[in-house]
Amino acid sequence: MSHRGKHQSAREEHSSHSAQEPAPSPAAAPADEFPSEHRKGLLPELYFRWRGGEITRLEAFCDVVFGFALTLLVVSLEVPHNYKELIAVMRGFLPFAVCFAQLILIWRTHYVFSRRYGLEDPYTVFLNVVLLFLVLFYVYPLKFVFTLVFSQLTGGEALQPMSVHEASMLMRIYAGGFAAVFLLFGLMYAHAYRLRGPLGLNEAEALQTRAEISSNAILVATGVISFLLAILHPEWAGWWFFVIGPFISDLVCPEARSAIIASGVIQRRHAHRIHSSNAGRRRRRRHPRHFWQRRRHHGRSSRYRFWPFAP
Repeated sequence: MSHRGKHQSAREEHSSHSAQEPAPSPAAAPADEFPSEHRKGLLPELYFRWRGGEITRLEAFCDVVFGFALTLLVVSLEVPHNYKELIAVMRGFLPFAVCFAQLILIWRTHYVFSRRYGLEDPYTVFLNVVLLFLVLFYVYPLKFVFTLVFSQLTGGEALQPMSVHEASMLMRIYAGGFAAVFLLFGLMYAHAYRLRGPLGLNEAEALQTRAEISSNAILVATGVISFLLAILHPEWAGWWFFVIGPFISDLVCPEARSAIIASGVIQRRHAHRIHSSNAGRRRRRRHPRHFWQRRRHHGRSSRYRFWPFAP
């Protein structure tokens, strides 16, 4: 075979081997990469990896129900025909804004939980369905309570006078619904904490989950105490909810608490690492490993200072 034929056969053999080789698979996404609905460089939470993937049917259904609940809060479905009707509609703006903020707060809490853990097991679905039922059921009591509260401030038409028993029952309904909603969130986070192993939660994420359980337990206790006050002293039942003021920032912006917990974990690890290294150095100085080190340690000889294992 000529020299040219040898080169041609070698080229054909190389092309056949390259054709048989499988195409290189795309690089696997790293474990800490965020879902596809978030752009790269736009971190939802810096210290908590979101495990929820694409928007699921459960999340879409919950969003639809929350949207319908917000629609029920609309001040008026009819366009005002004169100035008097317009002013009457504008007087209902403040109660509507407060109710709107409360529903958005509940929706955001549900959204953050769904994105963080991405759970869709039967127990989580059951808790979500009960939550949606409570949200729809308490829309009108919520609107009635704040319309009554702001009626004197906005100068609107006062509602029918209520007896002490009726006011007590109204606050019991509101306090019971408040406690039930955050009890469901507490059960969701407790379920996620039980599954911290399969979910792969790190130390900071597990501490954040426990902090969420504690926060929801405090809110449930607030609702229960208000319910008891509505029975004993109805005039104090509404004012009791102002004690949750320090926790509003945690509810609105849970990322800040995640950063605090993560920084605490990092500092604790750093302190433990420094303590371990110092303890190891002291141990090596007290208990030299070799005869030459012992002689040097007690200052009897400086001949073996070049010993490489000396501390």
